[in-house]
Amino acid sequence: MKRLETLAIIAHDMGAIFEFLGLITLLPFLVLVVFGEWNMFLPMASVPFTFGLLGLLISRIPSKENVPQLSVALTAVALIWVAVALIGSLPFVIGLQMTWTDSIFEAMSGWTGTGFTVIGTLDTTPKTLLFWRSFMQWLGGIGVIAFGIAMLSRSGLTQHQLYRAEGRSEELMPNVVSTGRRMWVIYVFLTVVFTGMVMFAGIPLWDALNLVMVSLATGGFSLHDAGISYYDNALLEILLIPVMLAGALPFKLYFLMYRGKIRPFLQDRVVWLILSLALAGSLIVTIDLHLFNGLPLETAVRQGFFCTVSGLTCCGLQNSDLHWVASPLIVISLLMMIGGAAGSTSGGIKANRVILGYEGLVWWFRRFFSRGRVIVPFRHEGRAIPRRISDVELSKNMLIIVLYVLTIFLATIISLHLAPTGFRTHQVIFEEISAMSNVGLGLGYLTPASPLSIKWVFIFLMWTGRLEIIPVLILAMGLIRGFEPRIKAK
Repeated sequence: MKRLETLAIIAHDMGAIFEFLGLITLLPFLVLVVFGEWNMFLPMASVPFTFGLLGLLISRIPSKENVPQLSVALTAVALIWVAVALIGSLPFVIGLQMTWTDSIFEAMSGWTGTGFTVIGTLDTTPKTLLFWRSFMQWLGGIGVIAFGIAMLSRSGLTQHQLYRAEGRSEELMPNVVSTGRRMWVIYVFLTVVFTGMVMFAGIPLWDALNLVMVSLATGGFSLHDAGISYYDNALLEILLIPVMLAGALPFKLYFLMYRGKIRPFLQDRVVWLILSLALAGSLIVTIDLHLFNGLPLETAVRQGFFCTVSGLTCCGLQNSDLHWVASPLIVISLLMMIGGAAGSTSGGIKANRVILGYEGLVWWFRRFFSRGRVIVPFRHEGRAIPRRISDVELSKNMLIIVLYVLTIFLATIISLHLAPTGFRTHQVIFEEISAMSNVGLGLGYLTPASPLSIKWVFIFLMWTGRLEIIPVLILAMGLIRGFEPRIKAK
C-alpha cells in the first residue's frame, strides 16, 4: 500500500484533533483583550486559523473504512507533534520577528513541556505571547492527542491507538474518550486549586496562573529573564514543589481518589519511588552543595530541594544558575533520565520502566541460580505474568532505555563536534539529557546565540523525548521503506 494511502486511513481523526485545537487556541485572545495588546491580534489569529483550516482539509481526505496498524498510529502522532510545533511557532515569527529556527525551537519547547527558551528578553515580551508559551506547555502536558480524543464524540480503535501511541495507558473508563475527558476535568481542577494555593506566596493572579500552568504541566517556562529567581520568594518555591510533584504522578490515581479510592494512591509503588527519589536526591544534592560547593546551609537547602525536584519531575524551573561542582549535576542528570510516572505530564524514561527493569533483572538472576527445571515466574504488581509475555515486555522496556541512552550519547558527540565550547563534557551531557527528558534545566550551553545546528539538535531531542523515540523511528523507517501493508478491516 502506498504511504499516503496508509496515512489517509487516520486522516479523519488527525483532522478532528486539529479542528479542536483550532477552537481551544482561541483562549489566548482573552489575555489579548484584558491587556489591550491589539498588535498581537494577527500573530495569535494565525494559530487557530491554521489549525482549523488544516483540520478541515485533512479530515476530508477520502479513505477506506479500515483500521490501521499501530505503526501507522505511531506515525500519525509523530507528525501531529511536528505540525503543532510548526503552527505554534507562527506568533513568534509574526509577532516578534524571530527566525523560523528560533520560533520552531520555542514552540517545540513549549508543546513538549521542555522549558528551554531562545527569546532574547522575556521582560519586554508581550503578555499575550508569554501566556501563549505557558498555554502551549499546559496543553502539551496533558497531551495533544489525549485532548483531541477527549473532545471527540465517538470512540474506536483508531483513537485508542493514537492515545497509546503518545505514551499513555490508562484505561479507567469504558472507552478512551471517557478516560480523556475525565483526565481533562482533573487537570483543570488541579490547575485552579494550585493557582489559589500559590497566591498565598503573595504574587499576583497573573504570575500564579502562569507558574502553576507550567509547573503542573512540568514545563518550566518563566515570565521573566531571571526565571523563578525574579521573585526571590522562598515560600513560592516551597509551594511550587507539590505542584511539580503532582504533575509527575500518574493521573489515574487522581481519578481513583475522585472515586473515593484513597488506598491505591498510598500503596502505589511508582508514587513511593518518585517521592523517595525526590527526598533522597534532594538531600544528596543539598549536602554536596553545602560541603563541596561552599554554599551556606540555608541556600544549599533552598536550591538543592527545588532544583532536584524540578529535575526529577522534568519541570525545568530553577532558582540557581547551576554552576556547581560535578557531583550534584550528575545526581540531577540521573533523576532527569528517570523522570516521573507513565500517564503523567512528566518526561524521562519513566519511573514505571525503572521498576519493571529492576523486577526483570531480579527475575533473570533468580532464573540463573534456580536448580534443575524449576520454573521461576515473573511477578509484576502482585500478578504472575506468563513467560512469553514477560520476555516480550521486558525486551520492549529495555529497548526504550537503551535507545534513550544511545540517543543522548550520539547527540552529545554531534554537539561537541558542531560547536566546541568552554563547557565541560558532563555539562553538555546535562543539557542534552535535560532536552531529551523534556526538562529545561540549563547551565547556559543552549542560549539564543547558540549556532543553528545546536538548536536543531535540541529540537530533535525534545521531539524524540516527548514521543519516547519509537514513533520517530517508525516514521523514519516508514518514509524510507513504506508502512505495513496489512490492514485489518473493521
